[in-house]
Amino acid sequence: MTSRIKLLSVAAAVILMTAPAVHAKPFKWSSASDISTLDIHSQNNALNNGVVAAFYDALVYYNSTTFKPEGQLATSWREISPTQLRFTLRSGVKFSDGTTMTADDVIFSIGRAMGKNSNFAIYTQGIDKVVKVNDTTVDFMMKGPNPVLLNQLTELRIMSKAWAERNRSVDAKDMRTNEENFAHRNAMGTGPYMVKEWLPDQRLVLVKNPNYWGSNPTNVTEIIYTPIKAEATRVAALLSGEVDFVLDPSPQDLPRLRNNANLKVMDGVENRTIFFGLDQWRDELVGSNIKGKNPLKDQRVRRALYQSIDSASLNRVTLRGLGQPTGTLVAPQVNGWTEGVHRRLAFDADGAKKLLADAGYPQGFEVDFACPNNRYINDEEICQAVTAMWSRIGVRAKLRTLPSVTYFPMVLRNEASIYMLGWGVPTFDALYSLQSLTRSVGQGGDGNYNVGRYSNPRMDVIVDRVKAETDLLVRNRLLTEALQLSNDTVSHIPLHNQIIPWAMKRNVDVVHRADNRIDWRLVKVN
Repeated sequence: MTSRIKLLSVAAAVILMTAPAVHAKPFKWSSASDISTLDIHSQNNALNNGVVAAFYDALVYYNSTTFKPEGQLATSWREISPTQLRFTLRSGVKFSDGTTMTADDVIFSIGRAMGKNSNFAIYTQGIDKVVKVNDTTVDFMMKGPNPVLLNQLTELRIMSKAWAERNRSVDAKDMRTNEENFAHRNAMGTGPYMVKEWLPDQRLVLVKNPNYWGSNPTNVTEIIYTPIKAEATRVAALLSGEVDFVLDPSPQDLPRLRNNANLKVMDGVENRTIFFGLDQWRDELVGSNIKGKNPLKDQRVRRALYQSIDSASLNRVTLRGLGQPTGTLVAPQVNGWTEGVHRRLAFDADGAKKLLADAGYPQGFEVDFACPNNRYINDEEICQAVTAMWSRIGVRAKLRTLPSVTYFPMVLRNEASIYMLGWGVPTFDALYSLQSLTRSVGQGGDGNYNVGRYSNPRMDVIVDRVKAETDLLVRNRLLTEALQLSNDTVSHIPLHNQIIPWAMKRNVDVVHRADNRIDWRLVKVN
């Protein structure tokens, strides 16, 4: 190649790099809920986790087609021993400020996830410590064998140690309080995008990270998220072109959206189960007319509340078919699920009245009932319908609904007698749900969302054994046994698995995922 040709080639390359991308476009999207925090270890909920994945990477992440963990910040891993796993880190990775990511950042971030304010200890289950081999290699030292470690690591994202230390963010923000750290409103990650602006309740604006390590094939240069609580307003924004994509269109609007030539709707079963939790710990319920005791401690009462719910009617009328009624705490995609545990107890209002009478409450009782009003499909409407169903057996539920940003901190403070939760399973393994929801409250993620404080010695034994069981046949049998025990003791009241529709303009390409999150690397606006 001559010098002249070389110069022309260099000049052409410069033009290609500096010329504006003709097809580059913003991606404007919406859902009902606001982002609660940018701190990656503070609030463990699906919307937040999916959004921060745009600007924070993990060692491994799910492939959106196969849902198998694949390397992200790690390029490879191998077992040194059953309790030691070695990860080779991707070389040349930089944070969005241009500083290099090293093993020290990985060790810091995993330790932060295990810290006092973290809501992500459930994902560090089984990890003893992370040890530096060199700047690009770390060893995960385990308390025992852990067959789902890779799945857990998909939700453990990596933060800059130096940035956190410089900006009073060594510990995660405690979501139970109003106290903020710098990482609550700011971010420093290695992902394909970085935060340009976050105005709570108004918008989150992301722009492409110029230091991103990966090949980012998307033509989206800017992501703008606008929370819109009102269903009609959210749909109107899509119809008018104000937004390109709605994560949670209302069931009643779906027929006209499907019939609009300028739009398309994608459907898929989510790995999320909606259920009610119940305070089984207090000796007297707050706000109840029953004094000196707690009716929810009685299994007969919990079963009566369960069997007085007409789930078929809820699915047909309130959800417009966007639910799969279930009798257990996990969806079919989750390891441990079986048809047997999935089967619901029969709807039986008369039987429910008898159970209440047998428990000593022939006239029923009053009880506090809390629900979110902008997190799950028709969540407020579901709770209103269930309130009416319970009233028919004499249970007078005093319903209060709150937006998700205030609802979840309230629930974590144990301030609700009966509460709604939707539980997705990022690991696709029932241990995640059982350890979080039914294991007695303890350390290392045990019972981290068991806010009704259900406790059963047999359940604790099973969960603790499953944590380290490597025989998959034995492990699956134990998971199913634990799910059945949860059903038999009515640890919670399961309702349904969500069926998720995404609505968008015709020119938007996305990959629908069972965890109801967008893969930001694959979004395209044509």
